[in-house]
Amino acid sequence: MTTLGLIGSGNIGGTLARLAVDAGIDVVLSNSRGPETLADLVAELGPRARATTPAQAAAAGDLVVVSVPLKAYRQVPVEPLRGKVVIDTDNYYPQRDGRIAELDDESTTVSELLQAHLPESRVVKAFNNISSVHLGLLARPAGHPERSVIAIAGDDAAAKRSVTEFLDAIGYDAHDVGPLAEGWRYQRDTAAYGGVYHAPGTDFPGPGRQATPELLRELLAAAARYRDM
Repeated sequence: MTTLGLIGSGNIGGTLARLAVDAGIDVVLSNSRGPETLADLVAELGPRARATTPAQAAAAGDLVVVSVPLKAYRQVPVEPLRGKVVIDTDNYYPQRDGRIAELDDESTTVSELLQAHLPESRVVKAFNNISSVHLGLLARPAGHPERSVIAIAGDDAAAKRSVTEFLDAIGYDAHDVGPLAEGWRYQRDTAAYGGVYHAPGTDFPGPGRQATPELLRELLAAAARYRDM
């Protein structure tokens, strides 16, 4: 992988861009407001970064991150993402996104909605349960004793391997939760949402804490469906 495409360059997208550039990966940024609004971020990131439209970022990326409000997921370009691995970082916030019936009745999940919108792409759910502050602070090189894990879920084994390699490059290990349908275990308000990286007794976001595989497994196992909360 040489180029990361970003559809949405807010807190999570911007942090991923910084980590990618630090790892020697080129980044192509985009948002809904136009490339000129990303000039400051591009200048900060340096010569490995440029800003384009979402469709151009989708076409340019060997791996593409979608980090837009869920209510805008149908605006993600389909054709330039055909055959590509797409990382979905999103969460469902009804107060922002409006009510989505199939998420309310839990007949599907957030990343499965994006996968249905991108039927010929390979979607992997990641980065939805970590704050942008912790994402930037907790990155560690391979082999470091305080390296954290990031949960991933997806239906394509090769796609998950690609995302695992990307995570390794930017300072994290992957923890495979299973298929996309299991992504609910670290969705909004579950035990593994945010709390896995948030040190108890500290203000949020605070300095963060190492997310070990054992801790993440424990919190994933404690996940409850919304209807049971």
